[in-house]
Amino acid sequence: MTIIALVGPTGAGKTELGIALAQQFNAEIINADSRQVYRRLDIGSAKATVAQRAAVTHHVVDVVEPDEPFDCARFRQLALAAIADITARGRRVLIVGGTGLYVKVLLRGLFDGPSRDPGLRAALLEEDERAPGTLHQRLRTVDPVGAQRLHPHDRMRLIRALEVYQLTGRPISDWQAEHRFESGALDACVLGLSLPRPELYARINARCQAMVDAGLIDEVRRLYADGFDPDLPTLRSPGYREIGEYVRGLCDLPTAIARMAKATRHLAKRQVTWFRADPRIVWCAPELAVLQRQTTGVW
Repeated sequence: MTIIALVGPTGAGKTELGIALAQQFNAEIINADSRQVYRRLDIGSAKATVAQRAAVTHHVVDVVEPDEPFDCARFRQLALAAIADITARGRRVLIVGGTGLYVKVLLRGLFDGPSRDPGLRAALLEEDERAPGTLHQRLRTVDPVGAQRLHPHDRMRLIRALEVYQLTGRPISDWQAEHRFESGALDACVLGLSLPRPELYARINARCQAMVDAGLIDEVRRLYADGFDPDLPTLRSPGYREIGEYVRGLCDLPTAIARMAKATRHLAKRQVTWFRADPRIVWCAPELAVLQRQTTGVW
């Protein structure tokens, strides 16, 4: 049975449209958002609500704590197990999320690189903490193609790229090009949500304010009260970082919300760039009737 994936930038309406499609076509949803795998990160990650998850079963949500490691290999393992379970019960699989790498490794396989080296990782992290930006600068020297794909603040992936280079002597971009993510490919149709940038940015601005109104400030305060470090990668992501600065008294609330909206718009721009590079994606307006027509032809 063909899998359908619904992708696109944050704020495009994937959650609501995905739930509507799943209800119509007797499907269950596999989350492909890198923040929604974490427990406690609910409002700021735009996670489906308890009521929404009661209406449609969601998988690979709330599987680790905010300070636990999680990567695309673990995601693929959990997602494949969920696919096997869903299809065994005669239901359809709908993947919903905006983390392009998660969708890519799930549908097209995973580059099987060298095992992690904890000592090397710790040394690289310490180096970047002493001089922020060092990792991205070093990667530009040894792997300019790989560096172009990664944000300078994406420490986790920068560390992995440098780790692969130091352990193998070859850039990770070379390994990925050779592998081409075709090992273990799944039969899938990928639908991308597209809308004009001004409309997308207006949605993002409104959603940031809505998250604050819904209790994001208290959510961040609870995370800090439970002992989670503000410098955790999960809490430095858009929304958690900026509202965290407000909670810690580093700025006022209007400034935090403005910074949050700006960071989220930048995230959306990177997501659009990633997905637009994939010629397999069928682009659609974020309207249920449009998606229904596309889905009916596949399911």
